[in-house]
Amino acid sequence: MDILLLIGSIICLLVGLAGAVLPLPGPPLSLVGLFMLHYSKYADFDRKTLAFFTLVTIGISIFDYYAPIWGTKKFGGTKYGAWGSTIGLLAGLFIIPGFGMFLGAFLGAFLGEILGKAEPKKALKAAIGSFLGLIAGIFGKVILCLAMLIFACIAIAEYFMIML
Repeated sequence: MDILLLIGSIICLLVGLAGAVLPLPGPPLSLVGLFMLHYSKYADFDRKTLAFFTLVTIGISIFDYYAPIWGTKKFGGTKYGAWGSTIGLLAGLFIIPGFGMFLGAFLGAFLGEILGKAEPKKALKAAIGSFLGLIAGIFGKVILCLAMLIFACIAIAEYFMIML
């Protein structure tokens, strides 16, 4: 059973890292991988560590959802741009997998502002804010997933070093 937990953990941690950029729930998958490893014989994380990663995962997941909206508003956008960014991001996931969410959030914010009667220059500025917010969310997810992966690798390495 421990070897299955180890393999499942590694898969979740790696898919979680990929999911930090792709349209997958990256940090939650990585967190599941960390817990799977914890319940195997290969690692024994303390409660504070698991609680920390759980809280940061929740925080990053919320931030990732709101970052494009926040970026739109921070760069002078309105609710039209924020809604457009969200709709564009979701549509982009399905129209052009992978790259579509970037383009969708940008175009969605731009078109939302245009529909809200903003001038093209202001709409472009809001769209840039949406794009930067999306990048900030992805950056946070990548850092968190990498931290969990590194933490797991250290625990696995320590286990095997003790076994030698």
